[in-house]
Amino acid sequence: MKNILVIHTGGTISMQEDSTSGEVKPGKTHPLSTEHLPLENVSIKVKQLFHLPSPHITLKEMLQLRIVIEHAISEEIFDGIVVTHGTDTLEETAYFLDLTLNSQIPIVITGAMRSSNEIGSDGLYNLLSSIKVACAPEASSLGVLVVMNDEIHTAKNVTKTHTSNIATFQSPQYGPIGIVNKRSISIHHKPLNQESYKIIGITKKVILLKAYAGMDVDLFSAISSLPVDGFVIEALGQGNLPPIVIPSIEALIKRKIPVVIVSRCFNGIVQDVYAYEGGGRHLKSMGVILSNGLNGQKARIKLQILLEANYTFEQMERMFS
Repeated sequence: MKNILVIHTGGTISMQEDSTSGEVKPGKTHPLSTEHLPLENVSIKVKQLFHLPSPHITLKEMLQLRIVIEHAISEEIFDGIVVTHGTDTLEETAYFLDLTLNSQIPIVITGAMRSSNEIGSDGLYNLLSSIKVACAPEASSLGVLVVMNDEIHTAKNVTKTHTSNIATFQSPQYGPIGIVNKRSISIHHKPLNQESYKIIGITKKVILLKAYAGMDVDLFSAISSLPVDGFVIEALGQGNLPPIVIPSIEALIKRKIPVVIVSRCFNGIVQDVYAYEGGGRHLKSMGVILSNGLNGQKARIKLQILLEANYTFEQMERMFS
């Protein structure tokens, strides 16, 4: 008998569509909490932690979720844990847990693109698939996993790629690490490296900004003058920025505020190639940290965690590379 904990946090998977207005919104109870799941030899314990749309989720809720998972694992023997979550920020919560949990049992995050009473609703099926993965010994020690639409993805690589398609969650460059079948799961490759950091609170402020042609330096300067602890920029191409923003970045670095560069491209990594003003090589020589393949929202999560864990600049540079 497998013992599985399901933690509900809200999102579309917990909502219903109004047949008259077409509005999708939360109800008083989670519609999947009373569903019978066709699973044999599985004991399921359900906990309703939040009932929040995912745009309402902050780092503090992510930290609370991590604490609840750690407490559950310490108090009872579970073979796996499944978290249901809204899809808009699902990848951020998954990556936060991936970086802050140190658990060998499968931790699986799932959600839905269609509410529980819409035609073609995917919530119950995704929940069923996620429980299958959480029960599987081969899903252990892989870090936090995201299971949607019959695919198994790592928290580090997966991202939401479409506003409404049920196949929205993809892992650019790498693809899923496994698939879910009717009776079993199949893992066809595994991550080489895993990270775990211990934090006890959320106290730092990290800003995420996106670069664009003709970038407004006034906006950049205004944000960089705020009391921030870290800065992440989705840069152009391989990690390049308009030269007009260089003085603002230099000011941040002088204040000992780490600046992390990722690419706004969803394939490839940033590199210190271009030596012109604002190019990746120039930025690195200034003291900017180049991130290896993370998107902006995940780099922000990682920088936040490293700052909370009091890592030095040199350590953070290594962690991002």
